[in-house]
Amino acid sequence: MKPVRRKVTLKDIAEETGYTINTVSRALKNKEGVAESTRELIHETAREMGYITNSIAGALRSGETKTIAVIIGDISNPHFSIMVKELEVVAKRFKYSVFVINTDEDGEMECQAVYSALSKKVDGIVICPTQRGESSIELMRKNGIPFVLLGRRFPEEDVDYVIWDDLKGGYLATQHLIETGRRRILCLSGPSYISSARERLMGYKKALSEAGLPYAKELVRETPITSGKCHEVISGLLDEGADFDAIFAFSDMIAYEAIWALGERGLAVPRDVAVVGFDNIQSRLFLPVPLTTVSAPKGRVARRAMSILLRKMRGRDLDSYYHEIIDTNLVIRETA
Repeated sequence: MKPVRRKVTLKDIAEETGYTINTVSRALKNKEGVAESTRELIHETAREMGYITNSIAGALRSGETKTIAVIIGDISNPHFSIMVKELEVVAKRFKYSVFVINTDEDGEMECQAVYSALSKKVDGIVICPTQRGESSIELMRKNGIPFVLLGRRFPEEDVDYVIWDDLKGGYLATQHLIETGRRRILCLSGPSYISSARERLMGYKKALSEAGLPYAKELVRETPITSGKCHEVISGLLDEGADFDAIFAFSDMIAYEAIWALGERGLAVPRDVAVVGFDNIQSRLFLPVPLTTVSAPKGRVARRAMSILLRKMRGRDLDSYYHEIIDTNLVIRETA
């Protein structure tokens, strides 16, 4: 059994290079007063020896950990995965590390996620809230941590958020289905406590009203929004003999699950049932079913959310709040 090696210290690097511990420390922190050749030698030696900087000790001295927590509902949904990647790209540009916590759209897990982030002394939080309550929001407020809501919002004015124009997206999706001759449009909505679900449903209703079509409650079904939960909803509707010729889905993942369930019953898309999703995950992924969808620009939202968070982390605009709504548009492919 190999002995466990102790971690490399500044003293080890000093002995290896022949410089003092103070010189090694200053070189590794890229401080002034150290010759460039000396700095390069010390950095190279540190790498070769496997030296790891004590970021916790540095944080205690500076008051910063250079970390940002991203708390999201469902990392298995490519929409969120793409968002995380975009957030990480921006964070790295400003020398911040990102760590991700998944909540499975569970309010209690969200509170635990916020506790975990706070215990790790993160400098800021980007969160897509479950909206089952405001406990996690109050926890962040009480601790004075800068945070930005992503994709969803609460009615209060004193919260920073960046969202998509969900009402417009719901309207465009439904309007397109109506224009293609569909009249019985099933809305697979997210839970009503989620702001984006409510606003997309408002867009759905607006398009129906403008077209002179009646709003039918039986054609609106709240659907669990975590991956793998929509299939049974569609199967149940078909078992009931529900009459619909189109689907507007809360997300692309729900739309794809609906298409799968329809196919199991021998129904073709779009011949028998047209389908429109929301998120446009195919902007980054090559998938076998070209889905008509509402495009929610993920890169733009990520950049804006990080920009706001960085300003708040630097103590700027503390007495004002950003309420950003990013435009949406329809991307027509083969399913509607």
